[in-house]
Amino acid sequence: MEVILLKNVDKLGYTNEVVTVKPGYGRNFLIPQGYAVLATVSAKKAHAEVMRQKSHKESKMLAEAQDLAAKLAEVSVSIATKAGENGKIYGSINTIQLAEALKAAGHDIDRKSLKIKDEPIREVGSYEAEANLYKGVKQIIKFSVVAE
Repeated sequence: MEVILLKNVDKLGYTNEVVTVKPGYGRNFLIPQGYAVLATVSAKKAHAEVMRQKSHKESKMLAEAQDLAAKLAEVSVSIATKAGENGKIYGSINTIQLAEALKAAGHDIDRKSLKIKDEPIREVGSYEAEANLYKGVKQIIKFSVVAE
């Protein structure tokens, strides 16, 4: 079954891609949740027209994502949280706190595009996360967790 993705779906594809999925996955999850539409002949023609119009915008967005990736390579973020005497923190650090720290540093990145490598983080220390900025543009972000 071919579908046209309306949103980015992890491990499947990006927005406006035509992908082949199993019929049950398409009918029971992707289409009802609004992640995709059925790729009929008329939908494919409309999709081709939309892609033709978006082609020049895509190159511009790719350049912006590469610029942002270059800026993020130099950024080191620090997240302050409550911690015990032995370095264990209360709770854990996740992508929400990382996205807020990046926003405070002047880089507005959606938390859904961030993946922390050693999740869950429950100790003070230095860690890395990967930001999926655009198709094929990923950047490693280094951050540290410090006690307040």
